[in-house]
Amino acid sequence: MLKLKYHTHLIECGTDEAGRGCLAGPVTAAAVMLPDSFINEILTDSKQLTEKKRDLLKPIIEQQAIAYSFSHVMMEEIDEINILNASITAMHRSIEGMISTLSRKQKKPQHILVDGNRFKPFTGLDHTTVIKGDGKYLPIAAASIIAKTERDLFMDRIHEEYPMYNWKKNKGYPTKEHREAIRTYGITKYHRKSFKLLPEQYSLDFTFKDHK
Repeated sequence: MLKLKYHTHLIECGTDEAGRGCLAGPVTAAAVMLPDSFINEILTDSKQLTEKKRDLLKPIIEQQAIAYSFSHVMMEEIDEINILNASITAMHRSIEGMISTLSRKQKKPQHILVDGNRFKPFTGLDHTTVIKGDGKYLPIAAASIIAKTERDLFMDRIHEEYPMYNWKKNKGYPTKEHREAIRTYGITKYHRKSFKLLPEQYSLDFTFKDHK
């Protein structure tokens, strides 16, 4: 089972993101504070779990967490500030949202566990970056589940608007099917225009048909 704490004497939260490598849709982050009594033998990195198990864990985390929140950073902002900054921004916003849900009687987190190796200081809180932390610490794993499932729900909704890209299945990742759809139909308002969407994108004879 994953560890609950990095610093046993501090109140901690975990944060993680989903969708960083996608061609379409937002990058989504979540932050989660778990109680010291939290135990779950199934919970781990969301990428290692089936959709069925993620959907099973989501309400458990939401019900048992002291607090949690998630945040989408949309395509326009990703294109403006780049995907790394957008991922960190989504994490910061999710932490802010989580803290805002705490009552006056509830203690705020003292330390942030961050999945990965890049982060910007969050005002008033120390942090520790942990490579593959979503497979090592429960708060990060819980955040990975919330981020992944909420982003998947977003992609399922916009699939109904543009079913030709099959986002319900590929969630905006650069699958062969997704890239063939871009080649055939062009891009949409949900595509990240700063990303190299196709290998031939920068050739002189290639143009996008932008679906509004």
